[in-house]
Amino acid sequence: MSTATAARAKTPGSAPAKKRKLSLSVVLLLIAGATILFSAVGMATGNHSLTSSGQIAAALGAAVPIGMAGLGGLWSERAGVVNIGLEGMMIAGTFCGAWGGYLVSPWFGLLAGMLGGALGGLLHAVVTVTFGVDHIVSGVGVNLLIPGICAYVNKIYYKDYIPFGAGANQSPPADSLPSITVPGLSTALKDIENHHWFVVSDVAGVLGGLVTNLSVVVVLAAALIVASYFVLWRTVFGLRLRSCGENPTASESLGVNVYKYKYIAVIASGAFAGLGGAYLSLVAAHFYKDGQTLGRGFIGLAAMIFGNWMPGGLAIGAGLFGFTDSLQLRDPESVHVLILVVSLAMGLFALWQLYRRKYLAAVISFVVAGGLGAWYALTDQVQRPLIVATPYVITLVVLALASQRLRPPKADGQIYRKGQGK
Repeated sequence: MSTATAARAKTPGSAPAKKRKLSLSVVLLLIAGATILFSAVGMATGNHSLTSSGQIAAALGAAVPIGMAGLGGLWSERAGVVNIGLEGMMIAGTFCGAWGGYLVSPWFGLLAGMLGGALGGLLHAVVTVTFGVDHIVSGVGVNLLIPGICAYVNKIYYKDYIPFGAGANQSPPADSLPSITVPGLSTALKDIENHHWFVVSDVAGVLGGLVTNLSVVVVLAAALIVASYFVLWRTVFGLRLRSCGENPTASESLGVNVYKYKYIAVIASGAFAGLGGAYLSLVAAHFYKDGQTLGRGFIGLAAMIFGNWMPGGLAIGAGLFGFTDSLQLRDPESVHVLILVVSLAMGLFALWQLYRRKYLAAVISFVVAGGLGAWYALTDQVQRPLIVATPYVITLVVLALASQRLRPPKADGQIYRKGQGK
């Protein structure tokens, strides 16, 4: 009986075995290993800036717009609508956020930014859901239309505001939003960090970045990611919304109003992207300026794909891209040290592939590790243009590595018409 069962399991027509997911213990083990690696490199080079509280705070700040754009993409694509118009919706958020923050208050600016992004999402929903236009075409149109409107209105509305004699190319500054610092704990962690103890000081630096001068928008963004998981995976509403992205015809046959859930998802998608844009114009810069998003909407989509359309994976992807993006604010020596960290990590990964008898992957990993090690040994610092390009290079590399394990919603990007299952 068991032999027959095993034979049936190996037949070509049988379903492939499910890939094992990373358990919590494995994730914690990977985090511990990464901490030890960063700490060891810091002790060897004398540069501990990669795990300093300042670097962690900067990484969190850079991760917010990326994470919010990715969260918007997750909501939209879980309902079956591809939304590459997130970049344009983020730009609407930057403009409306700065406008609301300047005229009323930064809190109103956050709401205005979300409303501006939601209007962009509504436009995308009307074009794709109601009129059945190809999702990519609609997204490209949104990315062309909204930045043009914002740039035009910017030059008209702020024509009398001339900062530093540069002309009407940015809005007046808005007031700052409050930040959070845990008194006592922040100072104690900073003292431990300054001792540069092995692992202990690195952990203190990471924790210090989480409790020192943290913008309320960072906390709000983290709460929205957690809340999205519970709404989409723990409620009837979320089940119905996700069913629209898996099999809308079957959902309709069970009485689900597919159009309504797609509209809700895409409008929410734009609101999240607008919040990410408002963060750029209210927290990161305090004003609106053309070209402020710098492609973060597309990087947010990459973070969502890296996270396999799941909130937890999205958060990790946003943190990774935010960390690399924040390196632009650090000195070139820190980026130079990061090359050594990545070289050692690739060497360890090569040994793991060798242990699993995946010889081709092991050889490629050894070559990459050796190349990065030689780069570190033969140079003193990384040139500024390479540092600026790092987030975009990491985006391409991560997408290439993650492409083999992706599982998007089955009906993602498909044109759905009401009653097509009858």
